[in-house]
Amino acid sequence: MARIIAIVNQKGGVGKTTTTVNLTAALSALGKRVLLCDFDPQANATSGMGVDKNTASPNVYDVLINDADPSKAVVSTKYGDVIPSNKALAGAGIEMIAIPDRERLLKKALDQLSSHYDYILIDCPPSLEMLTVNALCAAGTLLVPVQCEYYALEGLSDLLSTVRLVKRGLNPTLALEGVLLTMFDSRTNLSLQVAEEVKRHFPGQVYATVIPRNVRLSEAPSHGKPVTDYDPYSRGAEAYRALAQEITEIHQTASL
Repeated sequence: MARIIAIVNQKGGVGKTTTTVNLTAALSALGKRVLLCDFDPQANATSGMGVDKNTASPNVYDVLINDADPSKAVVSTKYGDVIPSNKALAGAGIEMIAIPDRERLLKKALDQLSSHYDYILIDCPPSLEMLTVNALCAAGTLLVPVQCEYYALEGLSDLLSTVRLVKRGLNPTLALEGVLLTMFDSRTNLSLQVAEEVKRHFPGQVYATVIPRNVRLSEAPSHGKPVTDYDPYSRGAEAYRALAQEITEIHQTASL
């Protein structure tokens, strides 16, 4: 069965989609079977994997609201498989209100696919509404990207209280996979200070791999490619390959 990891932080611009896309590609390159579930109405992860968000059908919205077969929504790419999203997902939170057991709609869909993959990565929207609650119910663990900038920890207490509520009532086994430092610039004292502060708040749960501020990471999505394909020798690509290696080694050790 797949390890289902929700990549979540309600702050925008912290590197959630960048991490989901590039970690999918890097894990796939290690020979893992990976499915990216784009659960953000902006659908940037869909286009970042080279899939046209305007024509992909059925998509994750159809799976949730129109009872489409999840396996029919999967699009295969050379970087890993994708369940695409589009802007219709923006209204799904309201439409779910009338559906029984609405918090577990995504879980029911991904459970049907889980046996085919080693990893399922969920790119979450920048909010703590019904879509994110669905992702937290579907996931076994959550990976939290935190940018190395001022106010980095602002809002994380809201995320952690949402996680506690989900654990209490909906998904008692949900755990923290790890905290990922993103947009790190070793030349600035601020990045170093934020890194220390995050490690103090999450002792033993911050990845050794740090994602640098790298222009290639910003350019790759406009070409519909992960950075590992767009510029495989860039610092961004090397960092995500190192992260994929670190995560697989953690899981291998845990399963011994």
